[in-house]
Amino acid sequence: MQTALERVAQQKLADLERRHLVRAPLVTAPAGGAWVEREGRRLLSFSSNDYLGLTRHPAVRAAAIGAIERYGTGAGASPLVTGYHPLAERLELELARFLGCEGACLFGAGYLANLGTIGAIVAGEDAIFIDRLAHASIWNGARLSGAHVEAFEHNDLEDLALRLRERRGGVRYALVLTEGVFSMDGDIAPLPELAELAARYDAWVLVDDAHGLGTRGGGAGSTHAFAAPLALDVHVGTLSKALGSYGGFACGSRALVALLRNRARSFIYSTAPPPSAVAAALAALQIVADQPELAGVPHARARSFARATGLPEPASHIVPLVIGAADAALAVSAQLEARGILVTAIRPPSVPEGTARLRCSFTASHTEDDVALLAVAIRELGLVAR
Repeated sequence: MQTALERVAQQKLADLERRHLVRAPLVTAPAGGAWVEREGRRLLSFSSNDYLGLTRHPAVRAAAIGAIERYGTGAGASPLVTGYHPLAERLELELARFLGCEGACLFGAGYLANLGTIGAIVAGEDAIFIDRLAHASIWNGARLSGAHVEAFEHNDLEDLALRLRERRGGVRYALVLTEGVFSMDGDIAPLPELAELAARYDAWVLVDDAHGLGTRGGGAGSTHAFAAPLALDVHVGTLSKALGSYGGFACGSRALVALLRNRARSFIYSTAPPPSAVAAALAALQIVADQPELAGVPHARARSFARATGLPEPASHIVPLVIGAADAALAVSAQLEARGILVTAIRPPSVPEGTARLRCSFTASHTEDDVALLAVAIRELGLVAR
């Protein structure tokens, strides 16, 4: 007999199916370089966030294995109980040093870092001003905080200024939320101007640089990609992209870090990251610090792709090809896969309605020949002018 929950689930799934929004994970195995294996086929992937190819780097793998042999497979508890092992302390120190902050706080994931950090800083008497295209984890952290949440148009400083001018006087604290490199559009936040504007209205700035760490500013990320490093109030990031591991962090002042350890619920009530993931991130961070030239390779590959397809100069290593309808994006993705190329179709709610796209992600694992293969396929499918 079908339960009420099953009926509701089927109805919701039917609605998603009608809009071409049903998703399911497909088993995908790394196959060397930028190649993967999926359903018995070898595919050239342009859908990975392993931007520097460090997930399989010998030093990174050796560090993870060594940590398992010494500390075991899990942290065993939350950080405030017994889960704060020596590697975690070391990684926090190294992240803070590398990013130019006083301290860092590790979380189990970048998503958890945003959820916990935002709610620890602001509450019901405060206001949040968030870029309309910010990542879902930033939006969820903002909503869970209880603060008044107001979206400003994407990278639009005039709109943000208008909203700050209208709202700032009626709230206790104000927090501006943005990304360094926007994950779905690949464009860059105007951080120096945004920081100056926020300071004018006595507002704090939190930047999520998940896609900038390791790929901009000689590897140190978006705050180091300008003439002088920016000292923003809060710097959130992840260990799971350019650093090839898993986990998240928030950096800032010593006082901020102490506050997060006492008030960030996703830190207090979650098991600490496993020693193997922390050790892998430490090894990867060392590689990034020792080889700053590596950070420029993904963007260089993206620029090669743009030249070969006649697209505008990309701002980062992420190049979106906006298709529009979800079913059309799925169809183009399937055509590429038939040619042996994997570029996943990104559909709502990951992107706004009517902007389903192919998100081409370029990495240090891609060769120029790999990029040329994608460019030829994109031209032959008519996605750009020949």
